Amino acid sequence: MLIDFFYTLRAARLPVSVREFLTLLEALQASVVGPDQPDACSMDDFYYLARTTLVKDERHFDKFDRAFGAYFNGVQSVAEFLKEIPADWLRQILEKDLTDEEKAAIEALGWDELMETLKKRLEEQKEAHHGGSKWIGTGGTSPFGHGGHNPRGIRIGGKGRNRSAVKVWDQRAYRDYDDEQELGTRNIKVAMRRLRKFAREGSELELDLPDTIRSTAANAGWLDIRMVPERHNNVKVLLLMDVGGSMDDHIKQMEELFSAAKAEFKHLEFYYFHNCVYDFMWRNNRRRFSEKFPTWDIIRKYNRDYKLIFAGDATMSPYEILQPGGSVEYNNEEPGAEWLQRLTNAFPKAIWINPEPQGVWQYRQSIAIIHQLMGGNMFPLTLQGLERGMRMLSK
Repeated sequence: MLIDFFYTLRAARLPVSVREFLTLLEALQASVVGPDQPDACSMDDFYYLARTTLVKDERHFDKFDRAFGAYFNGVQSVAEFLKEIPADWLRQILEKDLTDEEKAAIEALGWDELMETLKKRLEEQKEAHHGGSKWIGTGGTSPFGHGGHNPRGIRIGGKGRNRSAVKVWDQRAYRDYDDEQELGTRNIKVAMRRLRKFAREGSELELDLPDTIRSTAANAGWLDIRMVPERHNNVKVLLLMDVGGSMDDHIKQMEELFSAAKAEFKHLEFYYFHNCVYDFMWRNNRRRFSEKFPTWDIIRKYNRDYKLIFAGDATMSPYEILQPGGSVEYNNEEPGAEWLQRLTNAFPKAIWINPEPQGVWQYRQSIAIIHQLMGGNMFPLTLQGLERGMRMLSK
């Protein structure tokens, strides 16, 4: 089994040699980890032993983690076939499954027509409907309700299925990103270190060796110790993070980014928004409607020397960016594009970090719009993308 593990690491482009692999086998035989039987050590013990013997550079740790997880999860998943299939999986069969031709035949209503039609349906409808194409209900092809299929509609209750709604009528609860996540943040921290500007601040705590030597020599050899304040990264960062909806697919990446940013930047301020920035943001998702921070106040509060970083997938209806009232959650008086321009004008050093793979950007209209509004300063949430983004902010 371990020979296949060795080839898996090599296939993941890890520089693992045969000599290092033999060292791992010798360590197992010598019971370096686990009890007396080398084949009875825990998976965690084996993981740390394998990483210690096989990986020579910490920049390969994340690549090793992925290869290790892919190989051993695959080996252990054989037992999953013995488990009972959850009943919820079977219930999905009852959802309406349309062919590509049927989906293409469904007409997408314009913004004004959509809102006016919903108003009429609310006045006319008297009972529940399911599986139809007109009334507010579940399933079917109606633009109002949930659980069905429509290229442009208003989701009322329920959970999103196709993520094509341009408005959501529901009380939505989001979870704050965890800023104490450590797994996978190491390389993100390394990339963020390109955005550094050190200054000596605070009380005198560090020995200034060059000045001490110089002063002692000038003092005829009589020791003259000189101290200086510690060096701190004094870069100021304003981090605005998209949360909820399609961002649920990227929670782990966003938490890693958030953790790395809090560790690297002493002067970090952060706020949340959903899909696009409008006239207010928040810092706690549980109290996002009771503790709102007006965007105008944020613009006025922080100086122009703050580096502005948006973090979000920029995946939404174009209405949410360009249309007054286009927000999926409330009737915003001004389009999101206006607020994006105000923020980038207030903070000239601004970038957008996108967790979506760069290969799909060209197929999503909203990403193209945001990309244009940011002056092309959109970068993927990859190590290379972060390095390019930090280099842009440090110019």
